[in-house]
Amino acid sequence: MRIHLISSPRNVSTALMYSFAQRPDMCVVDEPFYAHYLDKSGSEHPGRAEVIASQPTAVDEVIRSFQAHDHRPHLFIKGMAHHCEGIPIEQLATMRSVLFIRDPRKIIASFAEVIPNPTLRDIGIRMHVELLEELKDQGAPWLVLDSDDLLADAKGMLTALCDRLGIGFDQRMLRWEAGPRPEDGVWAKYWYANVHETTGFVAQPTSQRPLPKHLEPLLEEALPYYRRLHEQRITA
Repeated sequence: MRIHLISSPRNVSTALMYSFAQRPDMCVVDEPFYAHYLDKSGSEHPGRAEVIASQPTAVDEVIRSFQAHDHRPHLFIKGMAHHCEGIPIEQLATMRSVLFIRDPRKIIASFAEVIPNPTLRDIGIRMHVELLEELKDQGAPWLVLDSDDLLADAKGMLTALCDRLGIGFDQRMLRWEAGPRPEDGVWAKYWYANVHETTGFVAQPTSQRPLPKHLEPLLEEALPYYRRLHEQRITA
């Protein structure tokens, strides 16, 4: 089975990738569509050239690369909602999609620490809603998971998630070693400093940082999309 985590940015998606990496039945891949997104969108992200050099930019080539990881029963693909732009929905529908959402106030405040003026496209929330509707139209399997729920009850939510995926919860998913990990993409040095200090699911103190005033209109634009997703999330 191929599980595609489609996350909002500045979420605990890297921690969730580390969690799944503890399972002996699971291979993990970190953001394989990142170079595709940067190449097609022209977005300026830290380490852009390095990211593009590290991965294929063609969707078909990325999909084929998954075969190298299929020696275990399951493959966990950590991805971002905005990275899915331009990927045929038929390709995404072949995987089990987990749409991983977060309160947009927290996303925007966190994102602004690295990219000062994020857009609705950057935070991926509208793309999440569009993808969900397209996945439904395809009859593809999907789930919505909210990171606030995961951080409040990691064991309960991981159990619920794994049960719905049909793989069963593994206690090892709750802990990992601190520091950089072999599954990290080359962009880890720009984005993963906080998660490298963790050994389990914990809310970062930075999640309570204030929202810059000039980004309040972006929050208002994002909230209706978030509410639509939040209503459909799984619970423990």
